[in-house]
Amino acid sequence: MSLWAKAQQLPPESMQQIHAIYGDHFPIEVRHYLAQYIEEKFWSELEPQPDNPQHEQYVAGLINSLIQEIENKASVVNGPEFFLTKLKLAEAAKMFRQRYSANPMQLFTYVRQCLATEFGLIQQASGEVVPGLSMKNSGAETLHKIDVLKRRTQDTGADLRRMEDDQEAFAIQYHECTKINAHLQQLNSQPSNPATAQNIQKLTRQKEALEQGLNQRVAGLMQLRLALSDKLKETVQLLNQLQTHVLDEELIRWKREQQLAGNGVIFNSNLDTIQEWCEALAELIWLNRQQIKEVERLKQKLALDPLGVADVLPQLLIEITQLLSSLVTSTFIIEKQPPQVMKTHTRFTATVRLLVGGKLNVHMTPPQVKVTIISESQANMLLKNDKLGKSGESSGEILNNTGTMEYQQATRQLSVSFRNMQLKKIKRAEKKGTESVMDEKFSLLFQSQFSVGGGELMFQVWTLSLPVVVIVHGNQEPHAWATVTWDNAFSESGRVPFAVPDKVQWSKVAETLSLKFRAATGRPLTEDNLRFLAEKAFRGNYNESQNPMLTWAQFCKEPLTERNFTFWEWFYAIMKLTREHLRGPWMDGAIMGFVRKKQAEEMLASCTCGTFLLRFSDSELGGITIAWVSDNGEVFSLQPFTAKDFAIRTLGDRISDLSHLVFLYPDTAKDLPFQKYYTPYQSNEPTSVNGYVKPVLKTHLPGWSDNSYPNTPHHPFMQSPDPSRDTPSVASSFQNMLEL
Repeated sequence: MSLWAKAQQLPPESMQQIHAIYGDHFPIEVRHYLAQYIEEKFWSELEPQPDNPQHEQYVAGLINSLIQEIENKASVVNGPEFFLTKLKLAEAAKMFRQRYSANPMQLFTYVRQCLATEFGLIQQASGEVVPGLSMKNSGAETLHKIDVLKRRTQDTGADLRRMEDDQEAFAIQYHECTKINAHLQQLNSQPSNPATAQNIQKLTRQKEALEQGLNQRVAGLMQLRLALSDKLKETVQLLNQLQTHVLDEELIRWKREQQLAGNGVIFNSNLDTIQEWCEALAELIWLNRQQIKEVERLKQKLALDPLGVADVLPQLLIEITQLLSSLVTSTFIIEKQPPQVMKTHTRFTATVRLLVGGKLNVHMTPPQVKVTIISESQANMLLKNDKLGKSGESSGEILNNTGTMEYQQATRQLSVSFRNMQLKKIKRAEKKGTESVMDEKFSLLFQSQFSVGGGELMFQVWTLSLPVVVIVHGNQEPHAWATVTWDNAFSESGRVPFAVPDKVQWSKVAETLSLKFRAATGRPLTEDNLRFLAEKAFRGNYNESQNPMLTWAQFCKEPLTERNFTFWEWFYAIMKLTREHLRGPWMDGAIMGFVRKKQAEEMLASCTCGTFLLRFSDSELGGITIAWVSDNGEVFSLQPFTAKDFAIRTLGDRISDLSHLVFLYPDTAKDLPFQKYYTPYQSNEPTSVNGYVKPVLKTHLPGWSDNSYPNTPHHPFMQSPDPSRDTPSVASSFQNMLEL
């Protein structure tokens, strides 16, 4: 029996939970009519693997196939009784195409959550416990809570209409009773006679019956008012709990993941889903706020409250208005962050979005957004006092720093993209101790204001970007990225801007370095790579079992032993070189990279002559050297190549040039890993258009034969004249030769 067939046999309360997870975002008609397809394609052992490009392609194809299946099903559903179903399926296909084409993983994940919820409820109904399939903290549970609140709001709306009807009926009955009283007074003032006495008796009975009815209506109205107040109070509490979950957990998690994406963590944004939740909250809060105000209006129109019973409505109105204010101000977010290392006089972009803008009709009067740059102390003051202080000054001047939020009907997003901002100048704080300008953090402040409810409520909103470091020259970039990387990785939620720990466990630093390297080069670091980096960062004093703390100074302030650069400067230069010139071989595993010179010599010493490996230079920033073993067992290392060298001739071509390099360690013929990186020589085009013969650059080692593997040479160039070079005793020098 299919999962969907089993789900339809669940008790009513469980079916309500299942109905709650399907709505406008994923109509239940799609689940019903494509049950078999959905379960075959989505309910398998395949789990989302964000860092696997092939998986992303598979998911994109799967979502496209799902949309086509929905369209096919809509075309074959016939008959007048299925008209609405046909329409619903066609609308669902169109909505999926518009909303999820750019982010198919979001829909894939959501469908799996829904199926997991169904499966969990089925298991619960059968008395089995299924680990890992709880609805807790899932999108499905959030939707279920929203559905519960919608039903409560509908119920209180019905109660409110009944109370208004009862109150109007009371007013009519009270007016009738007043007329009878007036008539009785008139009759009592007249001379007594049998007819008058009979009328008085009749009217008195009518009056007593009306008064009895009025007393019953008053009791009913008072009971209805108290019950409605209690319901509204409970609804406000539930709204508060749900909003706390969405804003303080889901949205904060999204912001944290956005920050970690700055360090290379894969960022699968679920912002559209969070917007759906926030829009539902905005609608529910607004409706309940209107209901509270309407109850107050009716109560003022007819004062019936008994003495000693506190009126909770004024406080409820304050609380729900505060909920709305918190929702609006918290959902003014930066969808696309500005660059965290910002160079003056360089164009940059950013995008700001209001998640509840469409639902509250903010776009009817499009808000203006202004951007300024503020210092760490100004950000601290802003978060403490909700204002920048007396001066309200910024710490710099930004060109093109104002924009108008626009509403996109297709995506239902209210946002503004700043495409041409430029930091013209910056005002820096006084430096203390060893601080440098690359340690100083700023933030971009986005501000706006708008009204909702026809001007009833006015909101001042603002949000801060992630910390940015401002530089004026490219050589400041490495240290600036050290500041940003440390902040992204190790800052804590709710911190004082922009406080970070002074020291961190090496395991956390290692994870950050591996993520950075993977984002830049396509392949993460291995355990051996990270062990090598730990020994370098701790200057040889590393004990893996202790997971020691690495200080900020060790990371990027203090030079490495016998070097004039820091650990981070060395790592950053290697990462930059690999990204720009060595990405292919690195991803293929052809570059060992992180290995010490002595270790490389020991590894090569027992290998076949001509065996070589590539390792990153310890002494040259952004350098990579080739170490190889000669026919007499001696190991040589080339003077390190840098980005300048690879701009002239690639690594693959240089390895091809050097015929004495035969096997990539341990025993792979060099053409296997490197041939695809050789530049093909066009022998049929010996001359260029203007008739000149084109020269070819070639890497050549003086004293080493290109035709056969030589004996170990004794050449004057073999002794490096520069003792700071990577191989002070046996480093080979090289030169580029022009050959016709």
